[in-house]
Amino acid sequence: MQHLSSFFEAAMLLCFAASWPFSILKALRTKVVAGKSPAFMIVIEIGYVSGILYKLTGKTDAVIWLYVLNLLIVGTDLALYYRYRGNAPAAPSAR
Repeated sequence: MQHLSSFFEAAMLLCFAASWPFSILKALRTKVVAGKSPAFMIVIEIGYVSGILYKLTGKTDAVIWLYVLNLLIVGTDLALYYRYRGNAPAAPSAR
C-alpha cells in the first residue's frame, strides 16, 4: 500500500510542477508580475520544505526529489516576482 501512496503523492507533485513553468515563462516574456502573490508562493514553499522534512524524518523515497523540484520551480517564480515587481503592465493600445 505504501507504493501506491507514493505513486499518488508523485502524481500530485507532478501536476503542481506542470503549472508553474507557464507562470515563469509569462514573467520572463512580459517582465510583469501583476496579480502574483508573494505571500501565496511563500506558503507554498513552506509546504514543500515541510514535505522534504517529512520525507527525511520518515520513510524516504524518490518522491523527495519531486518536492525539491517543486521548491526550485516556485522559488524561481518568487525570485522573478521580486525582480519584476516594479514593472507595470503595458497599457492597452488605442486603435
